[in-house]
Amino acid sequence: MGLKTIIQRVFTWWNDATLSTLLYTRRKGVFVGRDDQGNSYYRTADDSHRWVIYNGYAEASRIPPGWHAWIHRRVDTPPTEDGYAPHAWEKPWRPNPTGTPEAEFPPGSLYRERPAHPARPAVRGWRPETLNGET
Repeated sequence: MGLKTIIQRVFTWWNDATLSTLLYTRRKGVFVGRDDQGNSYYRTADDSHRWVIYNGYAEASRIPPGWHAWIHRRVDTPPTEDGYAPHAWEKPWRPNPTGTPEAEFPPGSLYRERPAHPARPAVRGWRPETLNGET
């Protein structure tokens, strides 16, 4: 390990596991499994603590649904042991496109290249004289 890698492991948590997490994992961790993105999942021997070491950038949305249920104690058995298969409606993970050219804008957004419909009022104006049906 080079000096740069050591400094990154000590002071940053978003690029990879910190040095203290790696030491704790080596000392107390029991390897449970790995998901399709290469994230590794661990627990303590008494199953009092569960954690993930991300493969690359640490972003919680990268945990697939089966592993999410296990790590948050919704289920007791990890997906590698219970034969979990994703549902047909579950889409594969993709990075958040906000702030990139792939960002999606809702209809009516000023940032859309072409508005979905011409400008029109979103709500009807209220008049005080029509309160409770009285004119």
